Amino acid sequence: MDPPQALSYGLRQWFRAYVVATERIILSAALTALLTTLCVQPARAFDFFGLLGSEELPPAPARDSLSYKVEFAGLDDDAKLKALLQEASNTHRLRQQAPAGGAGLARRVSADFPRLAEALWASGYYDAEVRASVAGVAIAPDGRGEDAAARAAESHRARDIVPVRFEITPGPLFHLRHLVVYDSRTHRPIDPALFRKRAFDIGPEEPARAAALRTLQAEWVDALRARGFALAKVIDTRPVILHKENVVDVAVTIDPGPHVGIGKVELSGSPGVDPAVIRSFIYLEEGEEYSPKKLADTRKSIARIETLGSIKVEDGEKLDANGNLPILVETAERKPNAVGISALFSNVDGPSLRTYWMNRNLFGGAERLRIDLEGGLAPFGSSASFKGFNQIRPNDLVGRAKISFIKPALYGTRNDLLLDAGAVREKTDYYWAEYGGASAAIRHRFSDVASVQAGIELEHGHTFDVFGPHDYSLLGFPLSGTYDSTDSLLAPTKGVRASGTVTPYVKSFRDSVGMVQSKGQVTGYWAADEDARYILAGRVAAGSISGAQIQNIPASHRFFAGGGGSVRGYRYRSLSPTEGFGFPVGGRSLLEASFEARMKVYGDFGIVPFFDTGAAFSKSYPDFNSPMRMSAGLGLRYYTGIGPIRLDVAAPIGRKPGESRYALFIGIGESF
Repeated sequence: MDPPQALSYGLRQWFRAYVVATERIILSAALTALLTTLCVQPARAFDFFGLLGSEELPPAPARDSLSYKVEFAGLDDDAKLKALLQEASNTHRLRQQAPAGGAGLARRVSADFPRLAEALWASGYYDAEVRASVAGVAIAPDGRGEDAAARAAESHRARDIVPVRFEITPGPLFHLRHLVVYDSRTHRPIDPALFRKRAFDIGPEEPARAAALRTLQAEWVDALRARGFALAKVIDTRPVILHKENVVDVAVTIDPGPHVGIGKVELSGSPGVDPAVIRSFIYLEEGEEYSPKKLADTRKSIARIETLGSIKVEDGEKLDANGNLPILVETAERKPNAVGISALFSNVDGPSLRTYWMNRNLFGGAERLRIDLEGGLAPFGSSASFKGFNQIRPNDLVGRAKISFIKPALYGTRNDLLLDAGAVREKTDYYWAEYGGASAAIRHRFSDVASVQAGIELEHGHTFDVFGPHDYSLLGFPLSGTYDSTDSLLAPTKGVRASGTVTPYVKSFRDSVGMVQSKGQVTGYWAADEDARYILAGRVAAGSISGAQIQNIPASHRFFAGGGGSVRGYRYRSLSPTEGFGFPVGGRSLLEASFEARMKVYGDFGIVPFFDTGAAFSKSYPDFNSPMRMSAGLGLRYYTGIGPIRLDVAAPIGRKPGESRYALFIGIGESF
């Protein structure tokens, strides 16, 4: 075998092995961790990934210190209460720092009595008893017994570990019975209309825990601030403990303060950015009612200026002469230049590599200049199976190049200038296309969530498909709108994003096409818990082309479904009407939907079961003569600071001959 043949054979073998190995990554990692735990740490109790919370061993006995072990007894396997007491106990938290002598250990144990009592009371156990002993010798809360306990501890020096025991008798769990909130100005119960309907509802078995009461107080203050009482605060909390009935009545006094409005917005930081640009992204009006949500929305809006990094939006220290509260906005600039790279791999669509460079503040007005490059290999996406690297030809390389420029806040207004130019080379089973174009648009921002833009675009290209070669030119006037109420640009946990574009293309050149192309998409996110560890996400997309026959529409503009950002489980742009040719040729309308349940199951690891469906249609509206194709799958996520690392495995439902049994996608970022 000559060297070129050997290299080709080796690359083919590597590819096949790579696909198989990818499927086994998770299992291999789990087995490695298991063997490491069993073989490398035989002296410790088995604790897979630390899930079982194994006890840390104390230092070995020594002559210059007294090592000890702490035991908490009498808790009846209440792991939560035990963990709380361990956290409150200095004796437990400092167990790896052995004292030099018995007296130091005895004092350490004695000092824990008030800490443990406070932790028990905060947990609702107001009749709890705490007893402590060192080396079997009891120590009283007032310090009696410390000397005897110190001598008993010294007898263990350099021989064995000193036993320290806290015996807890929690007693009955007390419950909240009555909760009354007073207005400090009137000394009468506060107006309940200022709060949500169930703000003061407590169940008959609600434990009288300090943390629960603090949470309620924070909710009351937040509710008042949301209604314009920006200076609201808790003045006094008075619990009345009724030991015979095991209940607690609480009276809380709150000072709502004056009803205030938004005051003057003061900027600081970011000397390299024109302040007028930052102010154009602030939608607060002086005198409007104050609310923390408006401040949070302001921070999110300013964060859209890419040259800014750290952003703080805070209340001023005192009211102004008009009774309004000034708002302080402090920003910090990022480094102006940034470079990024990302990769995506799929066993049906192949590998792709993306990179970009951008300058975030080109002329000092937060202007953004960005260059994007993307490349891949067509053989992966244009064949049902990989035929070998030796069959790759130069024209199998596909990709795109794009340069874009954004000038925000033209002349200090809420209008932005957007300029784009790019070139694309695309190849699938059913067509190939080379085209390039440029566009210019003005975007107007109505608010931090809604905007519209209008512009002009010019495109020229060449395609080849079942209808033959096609040279074309397009002159269009796109009009689009966006709405985004999500809580994060990169990792949304709640809210809705909606976008839509209508582009009339006019016959202005000899080879131009007259048509109207429309596209729209809505995505929604809903967190099922406060920590957003369980998120339901959904996406619906649709498209339509009217005014032109299918053979006159450039193949790159026709609608196809399938691929990593569409219906997973099928090859890229492989689902569409066949028009009697026996293979997809593209459609004049599109309908897609995706649903995901994003669940963090352990630390930064998560799983994502998902379902996709979609199809393209011959008519300019979905007539469902083409069947909706479906797929289902399971994804794995590792959440990092730059976004989740994604591995999705999808299987087509109702697979047809020639279609893959499954599709594997590896990349960075969520699918939508």
